[in-house]
Amino acid sequence: MEVIEWTGRTACALQQALRMTNEQFAQHLDVGVRTVASWHSQPDMVPKNDSQQLLDTAYERAPASVIRRFAALCRPAPEAAQAQAFRVAVAVVTRDEDVLLVCRRGDDALSWQFPAGTVKPGRPGAVVAVEETRAETGVRCAVRQRLGERVHPKTGVLVEYFAADYLMGDAENLDVEENIEVAWIPRRDLTRFIPEQQIYPPILEALA
Repeated sequence: MEVIEWTGRTACALQQALRMTNEQFAQHLDVGVRTVASWHSQPDMVPKNDSQQLLDTAYERAPASVIRRFAALCRPAPEAAQAQAFRVAVAVVTRDEDVLLVCRRGDDALSWQFPAGTVKPGRPGAVVAVEETRAETGVRCAVRQRLGERVHPKTGVLVEYFAADYLMGDAENLDVEENIEVAWIPRRDLTRFIPEQQIYPPILEALA
């Protein structure tokens, strides 16, 4: 697969194919960690020429297995096409050393998740993330940073992630049909509530 021009999205696909963290990928390319983070937060951006050349070199030197994974990640998948019609915005809300979670009712089990809501056409994901957090938990927050987006590996839904800061409000369960509990939990305990392999990697880096 030939890459004519790198974007934030394809750069992140190469990172995922290499199975590297932001720090490892930045070191591999000899760029700043902030540069890699910007590719996650701005998937449609076109990196500068020097970054284009560094990505070209990393791609050309990558093993065949990495090239195959990269091609698969860049290939439009049926679930990705379906996801365009159904988008979800997720708020990762922090207050000092805590992060806000909701415990959702499932078909056969309960699961802890970040507050989230469906994004209707024409609505900004950041606005939906803030509004749904307040509607579900009573917590007011402000988006600090867009962490990126992905097609969720389990649901096939396109999910957009936002880091948000707590402003005010007591956390309480305001959506008893969807959730059974709302809680602030220590950041260091997050993987006790949500398995690490299910968490979007930029979230873990933002909470570190």
